[in-house]
Amino acid sequence: MRGGRGRKFKSEINVVPYIDVMLVLLIIFMVVPPANSPSVINLPSAEKSALPPDDYIQIVLKPNATLSIGVNGKTATAPQDVPDRPALLRALRVMHANHPEYPVMIAGDRDSKYDDVIQLISEAKKMGINRVGLATK
Repeated sequence: MRGGRGRKFKSEINVVPYIDVMLVLLIIFMVVPPANSPSVINLPSAEKSALPPDDYIQIVLKPNATLSIGVNGKTATAPQDVPDRPALLRALRVMHANHPEYPVMIAGDRDSKYDDVIQLISEAKKMGINRVGLATK
């Protein structure tokens, strides 16, 4: 042995490859979950709610785009069919002017479009009707 110095072995673990693998896995797990979007949404079902008020204005939406409006209660009027949404809004404005304290109850058929029901609620609120509800079975 020359010089009297011996070689010492390095007894450390090289963690750089492990860090590389962990970063790749982290990137994979961050990218994959947003890629699969749910195709089916299970909506909750409503139990029987409180009874509707005695007097109210009822709007009925049917899946074949037929609309009708009427007053239920003490001063009940037969529901009248309206041809389109502007005619329905005019009739609602007249009925609300005649009965400003009556709430509006929207009865949308199960097969009617969700967007139509939401737009009716929004338009009724814009008219100044504070109490707008949905009829359930």
